[in-house]
Amino acid sequence: MKVSEALATRKSIRAFRPDPVPREIIEEILVASARAPSGGNLQPWKVHVLFGAAKDELVRRTKEQMKINPRGGTPEYHIYPPDLTEPYATRRFRVGEQMYATMGIPREDRARRLQQFVKNWEFFGAPVGMIFSIDRQMQEGQWADLGGFLQSIMLLAREYGLHTCPQEAWAPFHEVIRAYLNVPKEEIIFCGMAVGYADETAPVNTLVSERAPLAEWCVVREDA
Repeated sequence: MKVSEALATRKSIRAFRPDPVPREIIEEILVASARAPSGGNLQPWKVHVLFGAAKDELVRRTKEQMKINPRGGTPEYHIYPPDLTEPYATRRFRVGEQMYATMGIPREDRARRLQQFVKNWEFFGAPVGMIFSIDRQMQEGQWADLGGFLQSIMLLAREYGLHTCPQEAWAPFHEVIRAYLNVPKEEIIFCGMAVGYADETAPVNTLVSERAPLAEWCVVREDA
């Protein structure tokens, strides 16, 4: 698969088949993804990979926490700016509405929307779950490097016929994650990622999120 094909076909999958993914494939993807660039070659990323019972146990503990606090708690960083302005607020609202529309869930049906949202903390049924963290001393440059590492994983997964879903939804459950995976306090829990084979029959997976046209975000200059 060409890189352009991987980019064109990568999307956030929210319903996976239970088919197992060999550990060897995941390790190959991670080793190759570690070639992602990082300033000063710091390689600031940390990742926990969960299969089978290990993944199921994190899901179980998270659901127990949800009985106390359905949203987990306060993330260690702002997932979105507190006062998101335009055009970003509209983009975020629109993609959410489009996602629920694929499943025929109207805005006023809060129960069904919550039912779908909770699937975040089941890794959407994927056989592989990943949790990413980064050392607290790292700054904006290293967070950007972590993003490049995540993108590398998602693109390489396509080469193996796999799909992914990056999930900042795990960030509010950092206390549960930290206790279960023994993540040291020096690290911030950044996000999770579901990895597996897409359920092509699931309506939610028909969503292809929009992209703003080039003219909205790119300025090209040819003259001084």
